[in-house]
Amino acid sequence: MAGVIVSVKDLVVRAQFDEDSPNVNELIEVQNGFNTQLLVDHLEPGGIAFCLNVRSDLRITKGMPAERLHKGIEIPIGEITIGRILNALGDPLDGQPAIEGEDVKRKDILKLPGRSTNFDVQKSEILETGIKVIDFFTPFVKGRKIGIIGGAGVGKTVLTMELINNIARSGSGLSFFSGIGERIREGHELYVTLKENDLLKNTCMFFAQMNENPVQRALVGISATAGAEYFRDEQHKDILFFADNMFRYIQARNELATILDQVPNEGGYEPTIFSDVKILQDRLSSNENGSITSVQTIYVPADDISDPAVQFIGHEMDSIIVLSRKVAEQGVRPAVDLNVTTSSLLTPEVVGERHYLLSVQVQALLQKYESLKGIIAIIGENELSPADRSDYAKAKKLIANFTQNMNVMTKHNGVPGDFFTREDTLKSIEEIIV
Repeated sequence: MAGVIVSVKDLVVRAQFDEDSPNVNELIEVQNGFNTQLLVDHLEPGGIAFCLNVRSDLRITKGMPAERLHKGIEIPIGEITIGRILNALGDPLDGQPAIEGEDVKRKDILKLPGRSTNFDVQKSEILETGIKVIDFFTPFVKGRKIGIIGGAGVGKTVLTMELINNIARSGSGLSFFSGIGERIREGHELYVTLKENDLLKNTCMFFAQMNENPVQRALVGISATAGAEYFRDEQHKDILFFADNMFRYIQARNELATILDQVPNEGGYEPTIFSDVKILQDRLSSNENGSITSVQTIYVPADDISDPAVQFIGHEMDSIIVLSRKVAEQGVRPAVDLNVTTSSLLTPEVVGERHYLLSVQVQALLQKYESLKGIIAIIGENELSPADRSDYAKAKKLIANFTQNMNVMTKHNGVPGDFFTREDTLKSIEEIIV
């Protein structure tokens, strides 16, 4: 028996089913002549289904019949999606034909994969990024998560594009990119960059930029994750997963909570912020079939790194790269704040004794540099002891050493980009501090 639409408020549509109520995360179809599909968000007593208007279709009115589809949002998966740009619902955004047909495999994006029974899958295989500051301070380890934190305009997207360019160029694995609520221009630039460098053949892209409604922005990261899970579990591939921007995912979930009249938590975000972050992050994991190594940018609202959403996402990361506006203003690129950038993977077991001991020495010099800056501002550098003056000079050289030109910026500034092996990076640091 069909249900009936009982109210329409913005993107929230309430449908009543006297019998055979739909399940949460199931699609229902409004019989309005346009087959408008709604996603069931939650159920309330009396057979009321609270649904989300995933396509912002305004051709729905009270009293229209609605029928269950007995399925969720299904996107195409597999080889046919490589080199394509899709939205959260699996529709093409690249001007090419839709991915359809009986032979096309599809996957319900909200259906969680089976739990791994093998928990000993974390390998300490280091992937070289060619970016000194990342390879040294936050080693890029297969199957782990790196967060790039920073406010607006400090270079998060450029750093992400450089990582995609450098790692994809080596042909190691398959890359997924999920554009969540960012500028359309940035998504287009990334697509053009990958196309010019012949890297689309190893990349799947999912976009729901800031022009899309909050439903699609909240779902696009999950859609990309579902596609990555297929390659990991069915084709046993190692995946490189890039998400730009995870804060926009929380922002979209917060907008949905507002239109669903949910009471915010004490931090001002949706009451389900913790589970929203955990469910997505837990799916970006490795198992006995393959690995998902993720790089996630995290926007910092008003440069406030203590923001609850930033903290929640940051707790899920193995490494945190903090981009600073102060550093950017000094002309240092990438604008990494070396004193607050951290990694739980910077251990002798992962990076080796040589790299680890160098990192300890470098961090000690950088911390001393910060403490000496205040003294120098008052009495001048010449009044320092010879040892302090030497350490201060070494720290300045180190900061300059971690500055490098980006390959993806060459077409904008005409300056060729740099690529350094980890051995190059360690040697350059030894030359300064030894």
